[in-house]
Amino acid sequence: LFDGSGREAAATLADIGRDAVTVLLEAPVAIDRESPLAVTLAIGVSRGDRMDTVVQKATELGATCIQPLLSERTGVRLDAKRWAKKVEHWRRVAISACEQCGRNVVPAVDGPIPLDTFLAAGDGDGDVDPLRLLLHPGEATVALPEQCPAVTLLVGPEGGFSDAEVNAARDAGFVSMQLGPRVLRTETAPLAALSLLQARWGDLSL
Repeated sequence: LFDGSGREAAATLADIGRDAVTVLLEAPVAIDRESPLAVTLAIGVSRGDRMDTVVQKATELGATCIQPLLSERTGVRLDAKRWAKKVEHWRRVAISACEQCGRNVVPAVDGPIPLDTFLAAGDGDGDVDPLRLLLHPGEATVALPEQCPAVTLLVGPEGGFSDAEVNAARDAGFVSMQLGPRVLRTETAPLAALSLLQARWGDLSL
């Protein structure tokens, strides 16, 4: 069992009831399986189960925070109550992904906010200024630094960001780039990017 903040413990099932399970815990220990690269994935909310896939796989690939965004081409429109249920579902998806991959720190999954609110907020009061990358088809690849402790990765919904949104992201310090010659889907692009970033600065390797 794990507590979501880095500690885990072996446990023995003591009783299985209809409504509850009782376990006997051994002494918890702190085990660090977190990547040295802190990645915030800010992504436009997509339809269907695409967001579930992104949350699940981004958790496996070590994302620190997942920030859903509402943009011009976001195809999902919900009221506050349904958004709350959706966010709780995504958080359960992240917990389940941690259980599967052995990660014992659950990434933050925040409630959706408008893109302009996200861009205006910057990166808070953290000590590390992250590298800001915007995935946008048609852009060139960019020169990346040798060392990088933190990245904020910005990805659009189906159909991508509008030209105005791309320009606003650039004004907020994001560098726009494309991963390769093919246009990747909204659920594929962030996972390909996370893999590349973790291989370059994190803890993925052959």
